[in-house]
Amino acid sequence: MHILSFANNKGGVGKTTSALSVAHALAEQGFQVALLDCDPQANASKTFEVPAGTSHIGEVLEEKQTLAQALYRVGPNLQIVRAERSLAQQEKVFGTQPDYIFFLRDQLTLLRDIDYVVIDTPPSLAALTVASLVASDAVFIPLHPEFFGNEGMTALLDMCSRLQKNFNPRLRVGGIFFTEYAPSYRRALHHQVVQQLRDDPTLGPLVLETTIRENVALPESQSMRQSIYSWAPQSNGATDYRNLTAEILRKTFQVSVS
Repeated sequence: MHILSFANNKGGVGKTTSALSVAHALAEQGFQVALLDCDPQANASKTFEVPAGTSHIGEVLEEKQTLAQALYRVGPNLQIVRAERSLAQQEKVFGTQPDYIFFLRDQLTLLRDIDYVVIDTPPSLAALTVASLVASDAVFIPLHPEFFGNEGMTALLDMCSRLQKNFNPRLRVGGIFFTEYAPSYRRALHHQVVQQLRDDPTLGPLVLETTIRENVALPESQSMRQSIYSWAPQSNGATDYRNLTAEILRKTFQVSVS
């Protein structure tokens, strides 16, 4: 079982869209996938038709359910542990527990017959993000090519380094990728930011080849509660996220896909 998180210490960079699209792409490839919505905004959960009263991640944090018990199947190869708005308050209590940092790691060891776990983290470096990173094999960072996006990424990278050293030696930064960006766009400032990052001796090797173009089909598919691959399979969004998923599998997990 491979565990990957999508994280950035900044909202609005496409983190949830990326977690959703990669989870759907992995399921489309035939892998058994568990998507954990650890973001109190619960946007990923809202894209699925999950009955009211279904177990959610907050109940897992309160140890009323195990993570395995809270999984809800939303497709032949895809299950989700949903979030609710109450998670914001539950996270504050969760972060006061002495062993919270290892909680998700220990819960994930109880899952069976899952190939990939995809975690959508909050846009902060609070308790749920920390616990997600300690549980993960790799973290992927979506980034808008702008100055303030870089600041959030730098704080996250610093945290990953500390967590790897002290709590999770297998954690690695799987890659940084740009969202709402393409080399063909006529935005000189964005190109400058991208080039500076690629030229950086430390960060440059982390930048993935795939970029995610602006595409209205992505929010449309979410509002219609469909994957981008069902809603608009020939769209730029579907193409880019298939390519991103293939690059992640190839470079991080040495898995080839058709």
